[in-house]
Amino acid sequence: MRPLVPLALTLLLAACGDGEPLSPPDARLPDGGRFRGQVVDGLLQGEGRIDYPNGSWYAGNFHNGQWHGQGEWHGSNGEVYRGQFQQGLFHGLGTLKTPGSSYTGGFKLGRRDGEGTLKETGLLYRGQFKDDQYHGAGHLELADGSQYQGLFARGKPNGEGIRSDASGNQFSGRFVSGQLEGSGTFNSAEGDQYIGAFRDNHLEGRGRYESTDGDVWIGQFKDGTLNGKGELIGADGSHYKGNFVDWRFSGKGRLQLADGSLYVGGFENDTYQGPGRLTLSDGSSQSGYWVNGQRVRDEQGRLLPDPLELALLNQGRLLEQALAKVPASTPEIELYSLALAGDGKQSVFLREADYVSNLLKSRFGAVGQITLVNHRDHLDDRALATRENLARAAQTLAERSGPEDLLFIYLTSHGSHEHELVLDLPRMQLADLPADALASALAPLKDRHKVIVISACYSGGYIDALKDNMTLIMTASRADRVSFGCSEEADFTYFGDALFAQALNQTDNLRQAFDLASASVAGREAAEGFEASEPQIWAPAEVLAHWQRLRQQQARKALQSNADKQTGHAKNASSH
Repeated sequence: MRPLVPLALTLLLAACGDGEPLSPPDARLPDGGRFRGQVVDGLLQGEGRIDYPNGSWYAGNFHNGQWHGQGEWHGSNGEVYRGQFQQGLFHGLGTLKTPGSSYTGGFKLGRRDGEGTLKETGLLYRGQFKDDQYHGAGHLELADGSQYQGLFARGKPNGEGIRSDASGNQFSGRFVSGQLEGSGTFNSAEGDQYIGAFRDNHLEGRGRYESTDGDVWIGQFKDGTLNGKGELIGADGSHYKGNFVDWRFSGKGRLQLADGSLYVGGFENDTYQGPGRLTLSDGSSQSGYWVNGQRVRDEQGRLLPDPLELALLNQGRLLEQALAKVPASTPEIELYSLALAGDGKQSVFLREADYVSNLLKSRFGAVGQITLVNHRDHLDDRALATRENLARAAQTLAERSGPEDLLFIYLTSHGSHEHELVLDLPRMQLADLPADALASALAPLKDRHKVIVISACYSGGYIDALKDNMTLIMTASRADRVSFGCSEEADFTYFGDALFAQALNQTDNLRQAFDLASASVAGREAAEGFEASEPQIWAPAEVLAHWQRLRQQQARKALQSNADKQTGHAKNASSH
């Protein structure tokens, strides 16, 4: 067995890896380190290795007793460096790894210097360094998704650069100690853009802000909002010049509205407030004192009656007139309609309800129509969209229609996560319309075939309360999703536009129209980066068949009418 001993010792030495060699040192250093390599005139030279008492070690080139040239350092704290050394310090190109970080790039006299890449927990930087800090051109990415690309100085963004936050908002311009200062640009994730002055990352000074809807604000900004003199150029054609407080008209101003009317006077919180004159598009004018958008005194200071009180006095008559216009059923299939616009603070719902009513009359022959509307400008000439008015309208339709008839009911408004349709009007506190209350209001129509369409957020939550074999239901969204398009200047919500302005003008097949509208909405939402609303449908075969019978009857009547006209023309020609 004795001849195997030298071989075993050789294997043991070779298997030690990064550990200290077992061979005796060639020199012992004053600090306790053990050196293996060349010693020339008392100095460490050439290739060698030092092992220190604390477990640290260096292996590589030496010159005149110091680490110099290519080498490798392992510290007892877990630090590892591989690269170039000069006079005992990291110098040149190398890679330094410590617990939680890794750097590859240039070094100068022990510090990161030059081009490099640093990775730390929650951080990635690629770019230039000086004295161990970001300095020069670089790109910094953080774990939350925010990033900065541009110039750095002393470890912070300094100079021209672009910074994006975790939400996708982007700031570009000149940074000072990490803050955007002076002229710059802000682009929001939604598509808004600001070009102008900044201070400490806030909109501060003269600037121009354009929303994704096309509204443009120009003026003096402070702490991120428009304050002081400025103007708003509305996407709807309106134009305001005057004073702002926190983006809102406040103080003296001049507002040119899209309908051609002009108001000059006091404002507060975007409404007429104080002395002012309103000149309507027909040239007539109203002067006096305004409170919360209403003229309460004339130009002589005399107190005026409250328009809301007058409108409320008139509401009973308006509803009676609307219900009285509904004709009684005939032996043929008739189409009756009920449209409701719920939120009176935005005009889109009024426009949409009126469009649907007109479409049902002109294209689908509706004979008995009721429209209930909440709108700030139509208190005195439209029947309000309230729970009680809705119930009375449904009762009237039940009394005037017959079992052979078909009803089309359309509701458009904001909707809540709790599946309540908003019924709202400035200066009034109306109860909203939850799913069970809608089902109760429409209960008199339980024996009628009907189509119910609801354009509102979370409107899919109404289906369970309303569905039966007599009722076809379409909603603008799933029960847990929002829908889009309810802005003041819009003519339609996204779903209302897709279904009524597009699909039902292409086909009279309800199922096909819904499919076309759903595809159109999905495409529009995807293009604009919105979460899909996913419109829903409940479509009993009985209702679809009844709708087709109505359309076939109307087609036969149209053919007969044309034939009668042609016969009449022929008789007139022969008589001549």
